[in-house]
Amino acid sequence: MSINFQKNQLVLPGDKLASGNYRPGQGVYREKTNEGTTFYSAFIGLASIRGNVISITPLQGSYVPLEGDVVIGVITSVGSRSWMVDINSPYPAILALNNVVDRNEGSGASDLNRFLQFGDLVLAKIISYDRTRDPSLTLHQRGLKKLVSGRIIEVSPVKIPRIIGKQGSMISLIKDMTKSQIYVGQNGRVLINAPDFETEKFIIEILEKIQQEAHISGLTDRIKELISEKLEKKITT
Repeated sequence: MSINFQKNQLVLPGDKLASGNYRPGQGVYREKTNEGTTFYSAFIGLASIRGNVISITPLQGSYVPLEGDVVIGVITSVGSRSWMVDINSPYPAILALNNVVDRNEGSGASDLNRFLQFGDLVLAKIISYDRTRDPSLTLHQRGLKKLVSGRIIEVSPVKIPRIIGKQGSMISLIKDMTKSQIYVGQNGRVLINAPDFETEKFIIEILEKIQQEAHISGLTDRIKELISEKLEKKITT
């Protein structure tokens, strides 16, 4: 077991935090290999560890839930009939068993672990939230599911509409040209499943550029040109 950061150290997306028998908290994802489990930062923030749980406190503003939003959440606890989910917000979300499976199967946490476990990522939709109670989530719609692979990063939630683009034009352009699967949560989380590490890094660069230039017109054309240039260089090398 090893720790690669000091308490409250500033870390960046993709920074290696630790390896060994730890658990991922907010802003941390893990990758398992034959050599063991390694933990990485999902976004910019301050790293800390409490017990064996590693977490990142984000430097950017938190996401405010909105009914109808599709979000990427992290399972933080398993109850008898529901899961608690971190949705990058001050308000933890609840995912009830009947919003995951067609019938209420099982009655204990051990049964729920058959479907979703601590640390799992889900692409879910907020079906209710009124500030008097925590947001409720569902997986009972087309495209909503457990996310099983890829690298998760965090961006500013206010820039998500620009990353998606009008009628999904921007994100579709990036996915099609890089031949990657990309899931975008309106809570500021993006999961990238690219064909190789180089493409993954390039997509992260693209997302950073979109955030920096979101207010400048002609951004879609510039992103298309940037990807085309990258692909041409890749072909010639």
